[in-house]
Amino acid sequence: MTDAVALRIRPATECRYDAVALGEVMLRLDPGEGRIRTARSFRAWEGGGEYNVARGLSRVFGLRTAVVTALVDNEVGHLVEDMILAGGVDTRLIRWVPSDGIGRSVRNGLNFTERGFGVRGAVGVSDRGLTAVSQLKPGDVDWDHLFGDLGVRWLHTGGIMAALSESAADTVLEAVTAAKRHGTIVSYDLNYRPSLWKSIGGQARAQAVNKELARHVDVMIGNEEDFTASLGFPVDGVDQRLSELEVDSFGTMIEAAAAAYPNFAVIGTTLRTVRSATVNDWSALAWSRQTGVVQAADRSGLEILDRVGGGDSFASGLVYGLLDGQPLPVAVEYGAAHGALAMTTPGDTSMATKAEVLKLAAGGNARVDR
Repeated sequence: MTDAVALRIRPATECRYDAVALGEVMLRLDPGEGRIRTARSFRAWEGGGEYNVARGLSRVFGLRTAVVTALVDNEVGHLVEDMILAGGVDTRLIRWVPSDGIGRSVRNGLNFTERGFGVRGAVGVSDRGLTAVSQLKPGDVDWDHLFGDLGVRWLHTGGIMAALSESAADTVLEAVTAAKRHGTIVSYDLNYRPSLWKSIGGQARAQAVNKELARHVDVMIGNEEDFTASLGFPVDGVDQRLSELEVDSFGTMIEAAAAAYPNFAVIGTTLRTVRSATVNDWSALAWSRQTGVVQAADRSGLEILDRVGGGDSFASGLVYGLLDGQPLPVAVEYGAAHGALAMTTPGDTSMATKAEVLKLAAGGNARVDR
């Protein structure tokens, strides 16, 4: 059985961008080792599930990336813009929305995040109602110009963007259908967040939206909960608690998803068992029709500083491997290694280098490099 993946990726020479992300970029406020409720100072970062993938592809792997998002044209919006620029992501596709002065009608999103430690789990408190990107609607972005005239090899978006509002979900659908029209590969991270869906129809609405979008996806990414909550799996015969699933059982779930969506060329998922907030077992699986299910190295007892963004870094490593033409077993190792490294540093986004990712993916360790 060949390790090659049947993805027809546009040549880099005919595209301005290797990858573009569609999603919200929020200002993350981090109390460090402390707690939100007792903090007197916060460290500021940028972050967002879809954006983090574009930033990883740019800052870590050296690809040409951009983000399609919307920000309020005020000082907070331009702070987020400055952070995006520092990550090497092109900001020319940002839609700037006039400020009303107090945020009554449109706002920039905030995300307060505790890392957690030991028996105290990580906590995220988002403040993202009426954000600029949640008000994006079909027709606001000229997708044919982006994918056709400028050229994009890969579009990455996901279930967080789709959950922001009815019009945001419609915008995602418009984007993925335009991408397919122009031969751009589409990856989608299910990224199920109950807090985003509960006021707009809950899990039933999440499944209705994601099942429609899944029909336009080439590379589907998610963890165990995502496939259950967003696409209605597990299938009959797989009824254990998802955190206790064996690899063979979860492989059965992946293959069932592939059967339901024949357009999926690749499926990728992280495997995580939480021993504590700071110690997790960590691995990943990927599937293609050519390879079947392949598994990355199993890192038992992985020590974690900040777990937020680990799944996004897995996605960017996997996408980089596929864009680079690597066999799927290599691409999933890139993803798992990048996710592991990203969780050793604070913030949503990765501070790893490409050399570190390739070294760890090839079996390297944490000995001092001199």
